[in-house]
Amino acid sequence: MSAGRTARRVAAVDIGTNSTRLLIADVTTDGLVDVERVENVTGLGRGVDSSGRLSPAAIERTTRILGCYGRRIREAGAKAARGVATSAARDATNRDEFVEDARRALGFRPDIIDGEEEARLVFAGATGGMPDPGATVVVDIGGGSTEVVTDAGGVSTDIGSIRLTERCLPDHPASGRDLGAARREATRVMGAADLPRRSVAMGAAGTWTSLAAMQLGLDTYDSHEVEGTTLELEELMQLVAWLGSLSLEEKQAIPSLDPERAPIILGGAVVAETSLRLLGLRRITVTCHDILDGVCLSMVSGR
Repeated sequence: MSAGRTARRVAAVDIGTNSTRLLIADVTTDGLVDVERVENVTGLGRGVDSSGRLSPAAIERTTRILGCYGRRIREAGAKAARGVATSAARDATNRDEFVEDARRALGFRPDIIDGEEEARLVFAGATGGMPDPGATVVVDIGGGSTEVVTDAGGVSTDIGSIRLTERCLPDHPASGRDLGAARREATRVMGAADLPRRSVAMGAAGTWTSLAAMQLGLDTYDSHEVEGTTLELEELMQLVAWLGSLSLEEKQAIPSLDPERAPIILGGAVVAETSLRLLGLRRITVTCHDILDGVCLSMVSGR
């Protein structure tokens, strides 16, 4: 950080269907400066698509991590903090019980946000460093939903890496029949939405960054290497075919992939391929900036 430049330290927590994540950042006149960015795969939304409820085990896994995040936020001296919970919490009938457990763990109450606010925060975070994001559509693939959004607004579609895996991809390797069913289901759900279109696409969140790391052949995941990577539609199709051919153990052994993400990465890859095809685009640029950045920026801007 440059000398003399004032900063306000803030913290954001994203409680997603698959991952629970933390960003502590200093907000300066030039934007965000990361202090700490952490991700843990907690699988809060496993089984929600069929049961309609968050399981006790999933709540326990997630709140244990939230307790750690709450301590980190206090130790870092953040002046403001906000937590947001997305698709899994939105859809669960026992969401109030979870939110109360999360409040006790974090030290503050997280907000369950709707798809519209989620899309707005995703766009703000992904494009925060761009002088003119008007030509850009951002695609954020979560575990339970996928947001497709521009500067004029966007949509939240009820399909994501966990939801598609549970519906269509039970086996590792995946059969050709199941893979075809997954492509049709992703197309059905996303194709029913009025997807906003632009000439440039950006992919935000863990599915995109994981796919980029694998395409680059990284020995370990490195956000600096991943940031700004371009993925072609043909490359996504090849990644789907390759991941579909692997056993769970083989996916878990991919050096740049979090082993906890291995069971659902094929589902995420199918959603990625489908989204680009439905948008009529041949390529997408991957960013490591997402809803966490958007939440931090909103705490300063008040929007």
